[in-house]
Amino acid sequence: MLDRNPLVSKALERLIPAQLPAIMPGLERTEALLAELGNPHLKLPPVVHVAGTNGKGSVLAYVRAGLEAAGLRVHHYSSPHLVKFSERIVLAGKPVEDALLLEKIAALQPILARIPATFFEATTALAFLLFAEVKADVVLLETGLGGRLDSTNVVPNPVLNMITPIAFDHAEFLGNTLASIAAEKAGILKAGAHIVIAPQVPEAQQAFDDTLGKLNLNSETYAWQKTAQGMRVECGGQTFDMPAPVLAGEHQYANAAQALAGLVVLQKHFSSIDNQALKSALTNAVWPARLQQLKDHRFLQYLPTGAELWLDGGHNPHAAAAIAAWAADRKRPLNLVLGMLNTKDAAGFVAPL
Repeated sequence: MLDRNPLVSKALERLIPAQLPAIMPGLERTEALLAELGNPHLKLPPVVHVAGTNGKGSVLAYVRAGLEAAGLRVHHYSSPHLVKFSERIVLAGKPVEDALLLEKIAALQPILARIPATFFEATTALAFLLFAEVKADVVLLETGLGGRLDSTNVVPNPVLNMITPIAFDHAEFLGNTLASIAAEKAGILKAGAHIVIAPQVPEAQQAFDDTLGKLNLNSETYAWQKTAQGMRVECGGQTFDMPAPVLAGEHQYANAAQALAGLVVLQKHFSSIDNQALKSALTNAVWPARLQQLKDHRFLQYLPTGAELWLDGGHNPHAAAAIAAWAADRKRPLNLVLGMLNTKDAAGFVAPL
């Protein structure tokens, strides 16, 4: 099922085209759908557009927490979802309600009969339609796969582009070198936007430098280090002493630092993002299934006394390395229950663990 609500699940199933592959990189079908809907992607509040291999969701979770602490209303588009499809489309801080979702799916279906599109393209158009109709101050927009040819890349003028670390994933669509993957992700970078790019391996960084050079853009620089109280972040010509990020894992310090750099950029557009909002970004972020401890799960009754149950949605070797580093620091026995699509590098994922 696509959703735990059977009505929503059935409606969403009708958006899966029988005649198209599940993934088809390209913008033309999304643009055609949006034209039929009145081009809602051109009627959005300021957009923060994020690409990368790992960390996109965590970075945006920190950014969203900071924006909401500043009193701003935030739309958020992400994928995939864990339990309910409405997790993907957050309207002014709340997941889209099932009744509204069903109404908009029904409106979209006649258009899809004329313009076949993939499930992700259809749901991206759906998100833009809802974002244009519900009032908010900011849109947080996460790519699905890649960047240059990702359906979300129809937004022409984001206020901020962010790219998280690049690693190997989806090689069949993005290429089998880090340089080619980075070049695809760099496709979201737009002239006139602020840019915040996480530290990269040299071949990925070169691809970003090439794109920045062509667009005559610079990436905002930032640096961070752990402290006894949490972390110190230098960005925007300022130094911020911050609490430790609430999400588990050493890698979350890097994600939090990038998010903080993005929020400092956004201070130029939203004066309500003060130091307290920046601190709230790190302490109030919520992003399920990223090293999430399940403290009241029914399965705990079957585990040994004192055992813990953790959940993580990582599915590539880069993510596994972050999980392994976290587990090694904890110095506890580790048992894995692992499920993975056969298109993923299962051996590469298990190796660090």
